Amino acid sequence: MTVGTDRDTATSGEPGASRADGVDESRALLIVDVQGDFCEGGSLAVAGGAAVARDVASLVLSREGRYAAVVATQDWHEDPGGHWAPQPDYVDTWPVHCAAGSSGADFHEGLRPALGSVDAVVRKGRRSAAYSGFEGVTDDGETLAQWLSSRGITAVDCVGIATDHCVRATALDAASAGLQTRVLLDLTAGVAPDTTERALDELRAAGVELVGAPRLGPA
Repeated sequence: MTVGTDRDTATSGEPGASRADGVDESRALLIVDVQGDFCEGGSLAVAGGAAVARDVASLVLSREGRYAAVVATQDWHEDPGGHWAPQPDYVDTWPVHCAAGSSGADFHEGLRPALGSVDAVVRKGRRSAAYSGFEGVTDDGETLAQWLSSRGITAVDCVGIATDHCVRATALDAASAGLQTRVLLDLTAGVAPDTTERALDELRAAGVELVGAPRLGPA
């Protein structure tokens, strides 16, 4: 896997300012867990995941440079303890998924054309359950909050999989950290309508801006 390096970002001195070339100097795109195991054919597949991967890649490529930064998270389990179970309840325990170094933990092939525009990868859940990208770290050991703060990021757009699990958790933590948070729901896929609707209610209550509607699995 190859991702891009940090891009130079000019500063204007005004929060939320945009340069003449359209870059929002304070906003980052957070791509949450667009991985093989969460897309069709994976061990914990979410309906619509592959389409999300392709559409997120299109967003990144069509708006390359328009975000001050692009960060992708990965579920990356080495030994997550009770997070995996032979008879999972799909609430607190799950089938084996996103094992570190496995093909299922790789970014989905639909996202790969955009990986050169990704500035950082944050991996989470090495030895425990971890839903939010803010629970992970980069290869340099920085948390997502530290990475964003050090680059002057004050606003984020969240996309990815799944709307009702890791996208939800990441967006809630972003809002809790004081970031202006928006979820681009057209670029997310939810596991089920009921859990997704509950997640959207939580996000609204936390002040997260919701745009569009998520792809949804069966009721």
